[in-house]
Amino acid sequence: MRAGSLALRLFISATVVSALVLLVTGFALSSIYRDAVERSFDQRLDVYLKTIVADVANAPAGTMPEPTTLGDPLFNFPISGWYWQIARIDGPATQVKTSRSLPEGKLPMLFKSGSKADLTGMRYSYAKGPEEQNLRLVERTVDLGEDGRYAVSVAADAGEIEDEVAGFDRALAATLAVLGLAFLLTLVFQVLFGLRPLRRMRVALHEVRVGRADRIAGDFPVEIAPLVAEVNGLIEANREIVERARTHVGNLAHALKTPISVLQNEAARAAVAGDPLAAKVAEQAEMMKGQVAHHLERARMAARASVVSTVEDVGPVVEKLAGTLAKVYRSKGVAVEAEVAPRVRFRGERQDLEEILGNLVDNGCKWARSLVEIAVVPVPGVAGRRDFFEIVIDDDGPGLTAEQQAEALKRGKRLDETKPGSGLGLSIVSELVSLYGGRLDFARSPIGGLRCMVRLPAA
Repeated sequence: MRAGSLALRLFISATVVSALVLLVTGFALSSIYRDAVERSFDQRLDVYLKTIVADVANAPAGTMPEPTTLGDPLFNFPISGWYWQIARIDGPATQVKTSRSLPEGKLPMLFKSGSKADLTGMRYSYAKGPEEQNLRLVERTVDLGEDGRYAVSVAADAGEIEDEVAGFDRALAATLAVLGLAFLLTLVFQVLFGLRPLRRMRVALHEVRVGRADRIAGDFPVEIAPLVAEVNGLIEANREIVERARTHVGNLAHALKTPISVLQNEAARAAVAGDPLAAKVAEQAEMMKGQVAHHLERARMAARASVVSTVEDVGPVVEKLAGTLAKVYRSKGVAVEAEVAPRVRFRGERQDLEEILGNLVDNGCKWARSLVEIAVVPVPGVAGRRDFFEIVIDDDGPGLTAEQQAEALKRGKRLDETKPGSGLGLSIVSELVSLYGGRLDFARSPIGGLRCMVRLPAA
């Protein structure tokens, strides 16, 4: 899952939502369990409270009642955490009787603090007890008419509630953590499995781009199938446009060849007849022919480079060209040596590669004294970019200065009229390399002459 990828976005969004859902679920379950524990705890306190209320109701008139049937020894141990309290609240002074477990102090009276009673007259709350104990307190007001009005309270250490809830929270947290981890693993599988058709489509499109297929083939989900169909349609439309452009270029070439040839022939006849304008017309016709050839070649190269390209092995092309030029320049004493890295492939058409190599190596052979070296090495692309390979051509000729290297790329510029050629070769090579997104550079060769470095896209 790379940064900015669809898989990472899906994973992060689903993880955030899932984490929020698990947190809300955890808090909700913890709250529900706490309420259940409090209700269970309150029911225990209610039993003791009802027993005390019954003893209060049955006590002799004029005496402070005292419960006799609780049966729990915790009410007799000092500061045990379990307490009861009976307070007569209808007299001029409040009379209070407490359990033996409450040797000093009193329990707070909830009715004085404004705590609301439920439908049964019970009041429930938390309060501070002896030694800052956190108590769960239940209270009920009992009106015995002429025998008095009493506030009866029972309290117990709320630590039991907290301990039970804390244990449940730990178990709940562990369960939700395991559930969250299982969900994350499931989510990773779901994202990778769900996006697999997009990866298949990318691989299929790469096969088309490098020339191993002419369209995206295979079965895709209904959500992606329309996109695949549109991409295939775009590839086909691009192929048709290029074919039409090639046809128009060919038609234009044939249409222009005849008029230019007629002009050259008529100029030649007029020159024989002594017409002073014949030489000028012949000169301009020759320039027109060169311009037409150059621009038609450029249009042809652009048409080929714009289409989804084929793939060609570089090794056989270099070896064949080196062998051919070695034979051509054998009489001059020039040797052509080639070294090609294995499995280097050109993402383009063979005739374009032959034209690039042919012009550069032939130029090196013309200027070399005895040796031309050709080396082909791969140049891996950085992350997110395509791969290239580099062709390095060295000769042991006189070489070029920096100013001459810049001049050599100008269309039709010739640095030495003693060498054969029109001067268009290097400019055509430069334009063809540029159309493929490559680069052409010159430098001083280690063997003394000119070094030509061509970088082209690899498959």
